[in-house]
Amino acid sequence: MKEPKNEVRIDKWLWAVRLFKTRSIAIEACKKGRITIKGVIVKPSRTIKVGDVIEVRRAPVTYSFEVLALSENRMGAKLVPEFMRDVTPPSQLEILEMSKMSGFVDRARGTGRPTKKDRRELEQFTDDYSFFDDWDLEEED
Repeated sequence: MKEPKNEVRIDKWLWAVRLFKTRSIAIEACKKGRITIKGVIVKPSRTIKVGDVIEVRRAPVTYSFEVLALSENRMGAKLVPEFMRDVTPPSQLEILEMSKMSGFVDRARGTGRPTKKDRRELEQFTDDYSFFDDWDLEEED
């Protein structure tokens, strides 16, 4: 029978606990400085231990997770709570709520055609100003 590991690479653990869809994405996040431990940016090969708090920055929020157990193998979603605990501060969660409540959807230029909903909102916006059509804005001499 295998002995439980004392240390695991952070990229493998992030993938195993389903924070990232693939190991490649987890490695890329480490390389881009989005993964930190105690405020220090970590490399993908950095080993972690039980009790470490890992911070994952996904704009606009930085999530924090405490390592409860180690695994190199991907697990089912039901097993994840046995391996990590979400310790994200409430202030970060408030930022997330504020961004959701703002309702502003920023669509990058060139990402495709507007949807039907976008068109209706634009028409409604332009129709709201149709009451100016009845006014005679020309100056009389």
